Amino acid sequence: MIDDILTQNLALIRQRWPSVAARLEHEAPHQLDAEVIEGHDQTLRIRGIQLTSRHDRLAEARYQAASLPTAAPELHVYGTGLGDLQRILLQAPTLQRLHVHVLNGAVFALALGALDQLDWLGDPRVGLAYAGDTAEISLPFFALPSELALADDQAAKIRDRLVSEVHLGFNNRIFEADDPAVIARLQSNELLLAQDGDVAQLFGSAPGAHVYIVATGPTLERHYDHLRLSQATAERPLIICVDTAYRPLLDHGIVADVVIAIDRHIRERHLPGEQSAGIPLVYLPMVAPQVLQQWHGPRLAAYSASPAYAPYRQRLPKGLLHSGGSVIHPAVDLAVRMGAVRVTLFGADFAFPYEKTHAGWDDGEFGSPARLARYWVGDGHGGRVRTQLNLRGYLTELERYIAQHPEVAFFNSSRDGAFIAGTTFAEGLAHG
Repeated sequence: MIDDILTQNLALIRQRWPSVAARLEHEAPHQLDAEVIEGHDQTLRIRGIQLTSRHDRLAEARYQAASLPTAAPELHVYGTGLGDLQRILLQAPTLQRLHVHVLNGAVFALALGALDQLDWLGDPRVGLAYAGDTAEISLPFFALPSELALADDQAAKIRDRLVSEVHLGFNNRIFEADDPAVIARLQSNELLLAQDGDVAQLFGSAPGAHVYIVATGPTLERHYDHLRLSQATAERPLIICVDTAYRPLLDHGIVADVVIAIDRHIRERHLPGEQSAGIPLVYLPMVAPQVLQQWHGPRLAAYSASPAYAPYRQRLPKGLLHSGGSVIHPAVDLAVRMGAVRVTLFGADFAFPYEKTHAGWDDGEFGSPARLARYWVGDGHGGRVRTQLNLRGYLTELERYIAQHPEVAFFNSSRDGAFIAGTTFAEGLAHG
């Protein structure tokens, strides 16, 4: 009977979406650690993750469908589940098109052998494709939580974009304009903002430049020699380093051309003022005033588009830099605004290769240690490397930025950290 169900489901898919059927026939659902779970309803448990509710699958699907406040003529569903959400959504008379994106081909193949899904597969409004065949997510969407956890390697980039979008509202809460801590920090920096320079004076200052962006991922430790030697070359790249990379670079005889800081939790020991004379510090106004005051070089203030900065942008105008949650985003944006045509990333790992969190600092100095990381991201070797959810979100935002700037060639110095879509590996630097 199961074989008959699978045959019928696949026959319809082959008729409507032959390329999807061809791939499904090569999936290996038998290799999944799967079992049938009984309750009021039946469902599947795969790798310890329950695909749907076992008590009332349709009630669960109705609850998720109701999370979209307004009816939309075109919707996207990421993950296939057992077809319940698709059935509920297709009941809406206003729906004209339902795009279903497969996050794990083996999971979908398993579900096709477990239940008759001809009803929703046969609806002419339905489109079916593998999620990993697209570079970006589409809105509005529903994402099945179980399949976000079960997404296969090919769909990992789309999974990361979905998770980032789902968490966007929550992440933005930590920087709300009416947060008393935000208000207090901005007020404490108002005098400095008034007297300090403007990051905009750097814009256009390095046309055609090759810029090194130095972050503090573990792979940075493989490139200290290259960075130091590059400073003695005739065509010396411009080095922009993030706040936490400044001290490790100094420890290895490397002096950055520009330092950028945005984090309110950075302290003087993380970003010391020693040897900073003549080095511009580009900062966003949430940086602690003590850190700013001990810097000997010129200070250049910048804003992001955050609503928290709105009154200051009007009263004390400064240049804007792109912000996506990590200091690497405004660092890269600064390089592009300065005129870079080639940007090479060092230590931009968004992950924990070598079982550590940062180069030049104790494991876990800026958060949980690497051994506690529960998530993964694809690395440059085609494998997986440990990471955290926030790092996957930062990676997503950098990849989106890179896609928006085709006029700049982006390179990644290491394959051991996260694979960054839109970059080319700088093989001549191959140390990892």
